[in-house]
Amino acid sequence: MDNAKFTKQQIEKLKKVCWEFGIKLTHQRIEIFKELMAENNHPSAETIYRRLRRRLPTVALDTVYRTLATFDELGLVKKLHLMNERTLFDTNLKVHHHFICNRCKKVEDVYWQGFDDCNLPERMDVVGLVESRHLEFHGVCRSCLDVAGKDKT
Repeated sequence: MDNAKFTKQQIEKLKKVCWEFGIKLTHQRIEIFKELMAENNHPSAETIYRRLRRRLPTVALDTVYRTLATFDELGLVKKLHLMNERTLFDTNLKVHHHFICNRCKKVEDVYWQGFDDCNLPERMDVVGLVESRHLEFHGVCRSCLDVAGKDKT
């Protein structure tokens, strides 16, 4: 892991949030947080666990799951429940949506201010109270399209 990809500021935020909520800041929690912040690629708990095992061979998968759930509850990450996919974690807390490749399963962030600002349909109150909006786009990513195009030549 490249330590330059997460900042001292992010670690300070982790410390502050844990202190505010009375959560003990263990070495394993810090390492899980660093692993999350190292790459913005929507990792699963299993992916983080595999990466961590290289330098923390005693870390348990259950610890990773529980820590990620805690980080989600504390607002440090967002748990993504993408349709027909395993649970992934997102460190990007800005309002955005996701494109999921049907072939390679890569998840990309999509920003669409027009959607975020548009008025909801009339009578939405009949359905319920909307607390957040999230769109998922499903298709084939540019990388997979490029590979498919090369295979035809």
